[in-house]
Amino acid sequence: MSALDRFSEATRAWFTGAFVRPTAAQEGAWQAISSGEHALVVAPTGSGKTLAAFLWSLDRLAAVPPPAEEQLRCRVLYVSPLKALAVDVERNLRAPLTGIGQAAARLGLERPEIRVGIRSGDTPADERRAFTRRPTDILITTPESLFLLLTSAAREALRGIETVIVDEVHAVADTKRGAHLAVSLDRLDELLERPAQRIGLSATVRPIEEVATYLAGGRPVQIVAPPSTKEWDLSVVVPVEDMSELGQPTGELEGPRPATSPGRRSGRRSRSGCSTWSKRTAAPSSSPTRDGWPNGSPAA
Repeated sequence: MSALDRFSEATRAWFTGAFVRPTAAQEGAWQAISSGEHALVVAPTGSGKTLAAFLWSLDRLAAVPPPAEEQLRCRVLYVSPLKALAVDVERNLRAPLTGIGQAAARLGLERPEIRVGIRSGDTPADERRAFTRRPTDILITTPESLFLLLTSAAREALRGIETVIVDEVHAVADTKRGAHLAVSLDRLDELLERPAQRIGLSATVRPIEEVATYLAGGRPVQIVAPPSTKEWDLSVVVPVEDMSELGQPTGELEGPRPATSPGRRSGRRSRSGCSTWSKRTAAPSSSPTRDGWPNGSPAA
């Protein structure tokens, strides 16, 4: 059975209308995530792994009604070490949220109402208070903001968390910031009736087993790391059609001359060690500049 068959009808309709087929990373991720175990997806940028994690969560939120208790509504926590959270939301959530809703309407199904909230250092105070009173279905935050949430009264709004998505896990796994996040994730589990499913997303990294151990604190993790090959697209671009129009370099290749005899030089070496040349169009001025080169010296 294809992993895409595990989704609801509306989600499948949106995905098949937007993409030709799932990538290998998405197929493997959905197989692992749907089992309910912790999962680590390791794949290059552009493989669709972030969408894979979010799409499964969105489908579950759409299929299972929110709890009657408002404080338990937030069921998905997305933690990213990146600051550009708003861009991530727009790219990874807004499109599938809108697409699934439109697909449900075409199929005659009820359009799901899924709310998304952001908590970072830039979040206004009124929005922070609003999340505490009326939690969103998905909360997107940073490791630092998660720590602050867990040490405030707002932690009560996290008691319904079922899934934790840790993006760019390779960027924090071996840092003090990552150790801080690991403690916060364990503190979050203490609030819940049962530990949340952790889904780690990582670029290609070695050793994978070490990152998996970090993600789940030594608990079993399904690792999804499909093979990938690099494809090179090399182009040689010449600025002119006829190379003879470039002319020939004049003078001899040499290092910088002292300021007392700059006029004989028509080429020089750049700081990178590459030689740069230009034709001399006018005689140099006799007054040197501060760096020892005459006014009107050859352009680099």
